[in-house]
Amino acid sequence: MKIILGLGNPGSKYENTRHNLGFMILDELAEQEHLTWKKDAKSNALLAEGMGYLLVKPQTYMNVSGKTAAALLRYYNLVPKGLFGLKKDSDLSSILTVIHDELDLPLGTYKMSVNSSSAGHNGVQSIITHLKTKNFSRVRVGINTEARKQIPGDKFVLQSFNKLEMEIVEKLVPKILSNIKL
Repeated sequence: MKIILGLGNPGSKYENTRHNLGFMILDELAEQEHLTWKKDAKSNALLAEGMGYLLVKPQTYMNVSGKTAAALLRYYNLVPKGLFGLKKDSDLSSILTVIHDELDLPLGTYKMSVNSSSAGHNGVQSIITHLKTKNFSRVRVGINTEARKQIPGDKFVLQSFNKLEMEIVEKLVPKILSNIKL
């Protein structure tokens, strides 16, 4: 089982915000694959199950997304265990892919990475903290625009995409999905 986790915040208030780009990409993937989202109380997430993979949208807030990731990896027995819980620095790169917004990349770009730091992204840091490793796959999707120069990052990520930005995102999503291995 492979887990593909999109980062975002639950609720209609955050629906089309930059910080919810991970959710938006997973919604497109679920639609392409004809998957249905179901609420899972154990992991506090919306799940859509495909053949050998699970799409995950945590229903916690961004900064505690790691709780959901850890709960699912434990439930599916996908994470190596050490003497005192999860084994530190486990290689989860073939098991877990996290899709999230990235302030350091320009809008319309993305990078795939493995075993990299959170670079200040609180959702990613939560996953690193809860899993005791940064060794998982990530799809970092750029959201940086000229408007970012006038707005603090924490406020910028919670703003909705404007029409032009959304068009750029919509063109990028198929490229991202073609590089995600299910």
